[in-house]
Amino acid sequence: MDMFNYVMVLASIIIGLGMTHLLYGIAQFAQHPDREKPYWVHLVWVAGAFFQAIFWWWWEFRLSANTNWTFGLYLFVLLYAFIIYLRCALLFPSDLEGYDGYRGYFYSRRVWLFGTALAQVFVDLGDTLFKGWAHFTSLGIGYPIASATMIVLFTIAAITRSERYHGALAVLIVTYQLYIALSYYGTMQ
Repeated sequence: MDMFNYVMVLASIIIGLGMTHLLYGIAQFAQHPDREKPYWVHLVWVAGAFFQAIFWWWWEFRLSANTNWTFGLYLFVLLYAFIIYLRCALLFPSDLEGYDGYRGYFYSRRVWLFGTALAQVFVDLGDTLFKGWAHFTSLGIGYPIASATMIVLFTIAAITRSERYHGALAVLIVTYQLYIALSYYGTMQ
């Protein structure tokens, strides 16, 4: 087993746990439909976290070309996986006691939710650079502009309780995720 596969086994377990958390949370709506009402903004972010997790596996394949694995790179990949897991886990708490449903939970935990989103943007920038300057520049000027824009938008989201803002941002980010995945990651090169 080469080093990439060795590292990705543990990272994949961490990501898989995050996806399991999301899928279990969604299944709870079907199993107990009268227990808690879903909140649409929350569900859009759940979809976004799910897409981020599955896209991460695809994006990380580019690290397979890296033959110079270091302990720092190993820890970095695991940190990225942990941040994705944490975002997934934060979206579905173990119980909603003390919160006014998923809507109340979402807004009361927004600093954590968007703090992890911010962390993910910064880690993604580092991850892209680990894949090489040629890879970074191949993404064009849109990538750093989108990253900077997300930093601003997520910072605002951590501060504001505006339902319009959060709804629009959720739809915008998930649409952007799908656009990027379908436009740039059709085949692995």
